Amino acid sequence: MIDHLKLRKPMIKRLYNKTMALAGHPQAIYFLAIVSFIEASFFPIPPDVMLIPMVLMNPSRAWFFALIATVFSVLGGVFGYIIGAFAYEQFAEPILFALGKEAEMLNFSNKYNEIGLWAVITAGISPIPFKVITIMSGATNLNFAVFVGASLFSRAVRFFIVAGLLNFYGHGIKDFIERYLNWVFMLLIILLLFGFIGLKLI
Repeated sequence: MIDHLKLRKPMIKRLYNKTMALAGHPQAIYFLAIVSFIEASFFPIPPDVMLIPMVLMNPSRAWFFALIATVFSVLGGVFGYIIGAFAYEQFAEPILFALGKEAEMLNFSNKYNEIGLWAVITAGISPIPFKVITIMSGATNLNFAVFVGASLFSRAVRFFIVAGLLNFYGHGIKDFIERYLNWVFMLLIILLLFGFIGLKLI
């Protein structure tokens, strides 16, 4: 669920390992909430890194863990939106630069509001960094209700599918999730887009 090329970078790999280790902490649920929140605005490691082992260790709480990840990821997204809306020059621009996403900002900003709903849904479900879209949504003044609604939908789809698969299939599905689920999510987004276009043509 994370780009394995990034794990070749020592700092990212250390962060990944430390984040995954938190899944076994007695207060893991609080760390999941924190990671879900900060990942939506600046942290490079996705909540899935904790969610997967937590569900495997305690499958009876799979839906609760998914709910926590969803709610706090959306709240973190709102924080990212605020960064973009009120402090772009002071805070958002340096974060995007540090993430190497400044080119995406320039290419994306002109027509962002036209496709903002789908941009948030796509980033919320797919491997595209959600933090980039949350900040950009604020910076381009995307309708706040649209942003929150799209964030809630997309993050819930992602985390509840992960939790559900692990809950029903256990360790046997873990390798599939880590290697291929992002591709499945991309296919889902394409199907949603075609469905939306089809409805508009009817």
